Amino acid sequence: MKRFEYLHTVTFEETNVVGNVYFSNYVKWQGTCREHFLLEKTPQVLQDMENGLALVTMGCSCNYVGELHAFDKVLIAMYLISISQNKLKLKFEYFRGENIVAQGTHEIGFFTRKEERLHPTHIPEYIVSELSFYTLAE
Repeated sequence: MKRFEYLHTVTFEETNVVGNVYFSNYVKWQGTCREHFLLEKTPQVLQDMENGLALVTMGCSCNYVGELHAFDKVLIAMYLISISQNKLKLKFEYFRGENIVAQGTHEIGFFTRKEERLHPTHIPEYIVSELSFYTLAE
């Protein structure tokens, strides 16, 4: 199964007083991974956003099964779970070496800004097309 990958090096700033990564950083990295996907695979989304497209995080989750510390390298793998109407759901897996340290999900809604309000809109075809390469096998 093909996955989009983002490699991150943990910094001191991302750790707590105990020395492990503070839990909210995992969710932050989901957004960073998603943004790297958009930058690398669908850079035209920036023009669409300037023209009123809005990507809104509708929900996210993360389950932790291991710990990360400063200077650990963590590979964040992203997969497409589903597309429905104006939303898509992504899965994330966090690896230190071969070991999974966390898993999460991220649901994104696509909207158009009109008259200071958000209105549901279709997901641009170029995003659907690129994400299709990373679909989880059923």
